[in-house]
Amino acid sequence: MADNPGGLAVRTKRVFINKIDSYASMYIAKFLSTCVPGESLEGDEKEDEETIASQDQDNSTFQERTFQIVGTVSSTDGEEQSFTFEQYSSDNRHELYQRLMDCDVIVYNITEDANELHEAAWAITALHGQIEHFGVPKIFILVTPLMTWALTRQDQDDPDMPLTEDDFRRRRPHPNYRELSAVEKNVLRLGKTKKSRLTTYVVTSGLQYGRGEGIFHSFFKMAWVGEMDKIPIYGTGTNMVPTIHINDLAGVIQNIIDHKPKESFFFAVDNSKNTLKDIIKAISLHLGSGKTEVVPKEAALQAKVLTPIKICVLGPPAVGKSTVAQKLSRFYKIQYIDVKDIYTEKIKSLGAENETERKTNETETAPGGLDEQTLHKLVKDKLRSMPCTNHGFVLDGFPRTYSEAKYFYHEEYAGVDDGSPEMHALTAAIMPEYIFSLDATDEFLKRRVLNLPESTAVQMGYTQEAFLSKLAAFREANVEDQTVLNYFDELELHPEHIEINDLEDRDSLAVIEQITALVGKPKDYGLTPEELRAVELKADLLRQEQLRQQAAERRCKEAQEAARIATELEKWKRHVTEVRRQEEELLEARSFPLRNYLMKYVMPTLSQGLLESYRAKADDPVDFLAEYLLRSNSEDD
Repeated sequence: MADNPGGLAVRTKRVFINKIDSYASMYIAKFLSTCVPGESLEGDEKEDEETIASQDQDNSTFQERTFQIVGTVSSTDGEEQSFTFEQYSSDNRHELYQRLMDCDVIVYNITEDANELHEAAWAITALHGQIEHFGVPKIFILVTPLMTWALTRQDQDDPDMPLTEDDFRRRRPHPNYRELSAVEKNVLRLGKTKKSRLTTYVVTSGLQYGRGEGIFHSFFKMAWVGEMDKIPIYGTGTNMVPTIHINDLAGVIQNIIDHKPKESFFFAVDNSKNTLKDIIKAISLHLGSGKTEVVPKEAALQAKVLTPIKICVLGPPAVGKSTVAQKLSRFYKIQYIDVKDIYTEKIKSLGAENETERKTNETETAPGGLDEQTLHKLVKDKLRSMPCTNHGFVLDGFPRTYSEAKYFYHEEYAGVDDGSPEMHALTAAIMPEYIFSLDATDEFLKRRVLNLPESTAVQMGYTQEAFLSKLAAFREANVEDQTVLNYFDELELHPEHIEINDLEDRDSLAVIEQITALVGKPKDYGLTPEELRAVELKADLLRQEQLRQQAAERRCKEAQEAARIATELEKWKRHVTEVRRQEEELLEARSFPLRNYLMKYVMPTLSQGLLESYRAKADDPVDFLAEYLLRSNSEDD
C-alpha cells in the first residue's frame, strides 16, 4: 500500500509468476517489478529496466507503487530474489491457492517446463470455481510456446502470408503439444463466463533471447569459448525461427495488464524473419570465428553425448532389484519402469477405484488379472514414450521368463523374419543395452525377508507363505537353458551376473558401484560450474546439518542414558532400604521368643543378684553374682 498525494490509500497490484528462478519467468518478474500499474506505454519509449532500477533504487515511493511480485521457486536453498515481494517453494496446492487468491494478476509461463502445464490447468479451474468470492477482478495470463501451431497449414492462395491471431481456431498443434492446446482453449473459455471478475489471455511466445540467453545459450557459449572452430547448424538451418527478446515479452504482458484488451489471444514475436542458419551465423560472426557448418540434427544429441541408457535388472524376489533399479534411475536420470506401476497408472487413468481387489489379484505374470497382450502393449507404449526414447530407462524385473521375453519382443512383428533388418529396427528402441542378473541363494533370500520389518514385508507382499510361493515360481520358470538370460544371450546381449551375499548392505551400494563402473558416467547434460558449486555447497550444508543432528542425537542419547542410570540408582536405593526394613522386621520377629524367655526366667534372678551384690558391697561383684546365680539355680532345682 502506498499513499497518494490526496491521502487516500492506493492498493499496489500483486502479480503471481510461477518458477521465477527459471530464465524467462525471472526476467519477466524483474521487468514487471520496475513497472507502475496503469503506466501507459504508448507515446514514450519504455526505458531499460536496469536504468529505471538504478534511478529509483533509493526512491521508496516509486518502489511502493510498482507491481509486487509473488512467485514460486524450485527450491528454497538459493538466495531470495531482490525483486520479489514474496517467494516460496511448496507442492501444497491449498497453500498455492491462497497465494493466487491474494494476487490481482496470475501469470503462468510454461514455455520452459512442460510439467507446469498441469498446475496451470488446475489454477485456472480453481480460480474460476471461486469467481464469486474474488475481492477484486483478476487477470490470468498463460504464456505458451509456438508448438501449438506447428502443423497449421498456410493459406494455399498466399503461402507467404504469415499466421495471425485470427487463425487461432484453425491451428493444428504438434502431437506432443495437443494437451497444451486443449489447456489454451480451456483458459480462453473460462475467461468468457464473467469477464468483469476474471479475464483470461493466452500469449504464444517465440523463442526468447537476451538477458543472458536461454535456448540459444549453448551457441553463444561455443562461439565465446572458442573450443569449436565452426559453430554447428543442426539440420538444414533453413527453417524460420520466430523469436522475441525477453524484455519485449515482458512488455507484452505489461500491456495486457494495463490495457485489458478485448482480444484474448496474442502472438509475442518480433518482426525479424531469420532462419536458424541466419541466427547461428550472426552469433559466430560477432563472438567467434565467423565460421559455421551444417551437421545432421542427430548430432545435437551426440555433441552433448545425450544418448539414452537402457538397462534391465533381473533376479529372484527379495534380491534387491527394485532398490538397485530405482537408484540407477536417479543416478542416470532415466525412467524407472515397473510393470505394476504401469498397470496402476492405466487403472487410474480409466478411473478405476477398486484398488484393494487389484492388489489381491496381483500375480507374478500379470497384475490385476490383466491379459498378457494388453500388459505388453502398455509396457511398450511406456518404453516408446519421449522420456524413455530420449533419456533411456531401467526395467525392473521384466521380462521374467524366456517365453515372455520372446513374446514381448516379437509378438507384434510375427510376420517379419527373425533375421530381417526390419525386426531389429522395430525392437531396437525398446531393447535394453545392459542386462544385469542379480542372484542369491534361497537361504540368503529367506534370511533377508525374515530381517525385514513386518510392515515392510506386508507392503511388499513378502509374507512367509507368499514369498516362498513367489520364489518357487521364479525357480520353476527359470530352469537351466530356459531362463530369460538365455534369450538375451541368443541376441548377443550377454548379461552380467552379480552375486548378492551381504545382508548388511541393505542399500545395495556395492551392487550400484559395480553396475555404474560397467555402464559408465551419465550420458546427459552435465552441470555448469555454477551448478557444481551449488551442489557442493548444498552437500556441505547437508554434511554440516548431519553432523549437527548426530551431535544432537548423541547428546540426547547421553541425557537419556544419564536419566536411565539415575532412575536405576534411585530404584536400587529404594530396594536396599526395603530389604533392610524387611531384615529388621524378621530379626524382630525371630528375637521375640528369646526376649520373652529372658524377661520371664532370667532377668528377675539377675536383677535380684545385682541388688544383693550392691547391698553386700562385694569386693568382686562378678564372682559374687556368679555364686548367687548358682545358688538360686540350685534352689530352683
